[in-house]
Amino acid sequence: MSISVAVLFTGGKDSGFTLYWMLLQGFRVECLISIVPEYEDSLLYHKPIEDILYLQAESAGVPLIVEHVSKPEQELDALRRALTRAIERYGIGGVAAGALLSDYQRMRFSMIAEELGLKSYTPLWRIDQKKYMHELIDAGIRYMIISISSYGLPHSFLGRIIEDHETVNKVIELAEKYGFNPAFEGGEAETLVVDAPFFSRRICIDGIKEVVGPYNSVFRITRFGYC
Repeated sequence: MSISVAVLFTGGKDSGFTLYWMLLQGFRVECLISIVPEYEDSLLYHKPIEDILYLQAESAGVPLIVEHVSKPEQELDALRRALTRAIERYGIGGVAAGALLSDYQRMRFSMIAEELGLKSYTPLWRIDQKKYMHELIDAGIRYMIISISSYGLPHSFLGRIIEDHETVNKVIELAEKYGFNPAFEGGEAETLVVDAPFFSRRICIDGIKEVVGPYNSVFRITRFGYC
């Protein structure tokens, strides 16, 4: 009998791949959970684009639970509330997160899961970062780089959809040269999944590239929808 789970979902490549992995392994993904900080620079959560989260969830055919948090000290309470809603509404027995390297994230996610009697899954934990970037391509997960915050990653990558091994090899080459994490786990870039095997329709995004510093740039999204 498969286990019913929720997947912590930011809309980026790591949570997207986690959802894909859980489905491949036969888990019943009952819902996605997104925590939306109402401030910048959360240590625990990537700040998602809420309107696009709903479109991604719709394309994936999975219900979405959104919980807002207004202060950093309330971040764990927000996760606790969201997971409690998922337990009550969908009867989940586990929760999966796309943590790659952060002990801070993984320990806190696991702590709240254990407190609520849930099994915790982190299928990407300590995965080989370079191999993983190629696995995303092989899996059919396509994602856009929507922000850059790293020396060595050119602004030309902003707004680019990563969908081929050649581009991944270029990212890895730059990571080796300049010392940033090739999977962007250190916040070097933020991503947004636009297509995946579990999507019924691809998402198209338009926007404006804005350079805000020597090594920082943001893709300001002006329009999005199904292609």
